[in-house]
Amino acid sequence: MLRRPPRLKRAVSLALLGLACWWGGSFAIEVDDAKLQKLSASRYGAKGSKSVSNWLQLLRSPAPAADKDRLTLANDFWNRALLSGEDSFIWKQTDYWATPLESLGKGAGDCEDYVIGKYFTLLAMGVPANKLRFIYVRARIGGAASSSQVAHMVLGYYETPNAVPLVLDSLISTILPATQRRDLTPVFSFNADGVYVDGKAAAPVDRLSRWRDLLQRMEREGIRP
Repeated sequence: MLRRPPRLKRAVSLALLGLACWWGGSFAIEVDDAKLQKLSASRYGAKGSKSVSNWLQLLRSPAPAADKDRLTLANDFWNRALLSGEDSFIWKQTDYWATPLESLGKGAGDCEDYVIGKYFTLLAMGVPANKLRFIYVRARIGGAASSSQVAHMVLGYYETPNAVPLVLDSLISTILPATQRRDLTPVFSFNADGVYVDGKAAAPVDRLSRWRDLLQRMEREGIRP
């Protein structure tokens, strides 16, 4: 998602007013490999099916013991698997949150789709949901003389609730603490516990329709929390 800052206000309003219901705490996900493979082949052909197969292979491999190694695996996989694009081009919609199957089948996604893929990959690897947050930011693009700010989303990993998060980003592959990402200005974040503005809980996330729709589509495809 590389959009101009005025649209970020709309994205914030959507997230605060109606994007989805969340699960709390730590959980893994159930994945129906056979159903996903069948759907990927029928919808997206051999190339899409291969991408889904590669993802399932990652999920079925023994996960590293350390969370940081899991972060690296998930971040690298999704940054390689997708080409960056806009929803208006990929899905012919203004704003669409794709399931991992859809993103891998198309081989493309916007910033939210990278984050969704990484999030569910890490859950499958055993990373607790309450250590992960979706973070809306303003990202500075370009050099000092010609830079501009765009609305963007990254995935944050918090070792503890008040820790400086590690940032998993589709713009760069290196995972860095947020304090080292001076090109990013956080706007708000959300996870299973609520919405956070300036690090403080601002509202419960219990009526987020966009997220609920995503989960329902994932369940129909064979992915269940």
